Amino acid sequence: MVFSVNHPLLFLLALIPVVGVLAQSVYFLVKALRRGREIGMDAGKIRKTVRTAAIFTIAPAVSIVISVITLSKTLGIPLPWLRLSVVGSLSYEAIAASNALGAMGLELGKVGSLTAQQYVNITLVMTISIMVGIWLVPVVCKRLLGGMSRLGARDAKWADIFQSAMFIGMIAAFLGYVFCDFSRLWAPVEGYSPTSGLVPVCVMAVSAFVMLLCGLAMKVLKWSWVNDYALPISLVLGMVSAIPITAWLG
Repeated sequence: MVFSVNHPLLFLLALIPVVGVLAQSVYFLVKALRRGREIGMDAGKIRKTVRTAAIFTIAPAVSIVISVITLSKTLGIPLPWLRLSVVGSLSYEAIAASNALGAMGLELGKVGSLTAQQYVNITLVMTISIMVGIWLVPVVCKRLLGGMSRLGARDAKWADIFQSAMFIGMIAAFLGYVFCDFSRLWAPVEGYSPTSGLVPVCVMAVSAFVMLLCGLAMKVLKWSWVNDYALPISLVLGMVSAIPITAWLG
């Protein structure tokens, strides 16, 4: 039997944990509504909260759909759907899949079809690697949070600086992935234009510029609703810009 990344059995296996996550969400929603009534919360306020939360859920959902579409060309739909419905993100999943494919001499987005063994290898890399963060939470985060709380009590300014530095360090790790093909300018790779390494850099610049415009819209025009849609807007426009940029740079 020929292996397919979109085999119905894979859809069924992905559906089981997705349904479990949805059931958990519904369970806690019902519990929260019941508890709200028990403590005497205003029914109108409860309905408004639920309606607002449902509307603002659309924004991250758009990002997830875009991510699934991006990865589905190589990995099919079930695996990206499962990963991004539970604990994944496009930035991590794309890098993990690319690293696994690279180890096998393949490239994300340029693979005609995967064998079952290749698919299993990619799945293991994407799944086991991200689980390390979950395992570290009970071991590291309590002590880290305690240290941050003590630092904040002594000097709130330095606590903010330290937290911002940690966030920038995380972003810097992903920046390396954006600039990793920059060397093609002076060390061309067969099959690629020397300027092709600039494509992800330019796409990142476009996305950053769109995010800046969203920030200005919130600050200057007081469009607070943009805060929930800034990420999908910058994602969509960045991906759209990749088409003319790739045609220009090769």
